[in-house]
Amino acid sequence: MRERIPVVVQGRRRPRRARGARALWTGAELAVTAGVVLLLLVAHQLWWTNRQARDAARDEVTQLERQWQHARSPSPAPAPAPGDRTPPGDRTPGDGGTRPAPDRGQAARRAARPAPGLAYAVLRIPRLGVTAPVAEGTGKAAVLDKGYVGHYRHTAQPGEAGNAALAGHRNTHGEPFRHLDLVRPGDTVVVDTAAARYTYVVRRILPRTAPGDGTVLAAVPHSTVHPAYRFTAPAAYLTLTTCTPAYTSAYRLVVWGVLRSTQSR
Repeated sequence: MRERIPVVVQGRRRPRRARGARALWTGAELAVTAGVVLLLLVAHQLWWTNRQARDAARDEVTQLERQWQHARSPSPAPAPAPGDRTPPGDRTPGDGGTRPAPDRGQAARRAARPAPGLAYAVLRIPRLGVTAPVAEGTGKAAVLDKGYVGHYRHTAQPGEAGNAALAGHRNTHGEPFRHLDLVRPGDTVVVDTAAARYTYVVRRILPRTAPGDGTVLAAVPHSTVHPAYRFTAPAAYLTLTTCTPAYTSAYRLVVWGVLRSTQSR
């Protein structure tokens, strides 16, 4: 009987060229995937965040204006209960015993400072078609990323003597100051509050300065980095700041205005 010789089958070695092609294909797939993810991130930042923030800011402006309108509307006096008489000390001669209507504007002017993150005013820049809510503080998550304009908390409030300073995004998240570089001296900037409408006139524009040039927010604003840009007399100023150039945060663009008129509500 003949002894069988076992058959040994050797596996084929994959050619080196095939392995290289496979690695190249895998790398290409990864590159395409990474590109798609990157495009989605860019679309989210440049389109979706703008849409969300603009819608939210528009709703906030509408809500503020409704609140102000409601506050200005006179409330009907409740009918006195039978036998109810106004104490003599509370009567005003000739008014049938009713109390005088409160001065809502005066009450609003005496109100406490706004709480951080609270929208309490509306900024309007006619040249740019900008209408944006103004909130207390300049934090990104709490204020700026909502499409709001933020009020620097250590500066004056709109209409007050000193410098009311505001900041806003130039790109993404509603970008209310996207075209702030198009503002020109002589343009008007309006700030509406529950108490009054404050109209400022743009006087000076600092196209670019360092982020640390904090004196642009001083009560009498001036630039430490660019000494030629300065005011010298106390007044009611408005300062608008944003990043520059577009899509970077390397420098700051500064617009200064001076209060021209106040219209009480």
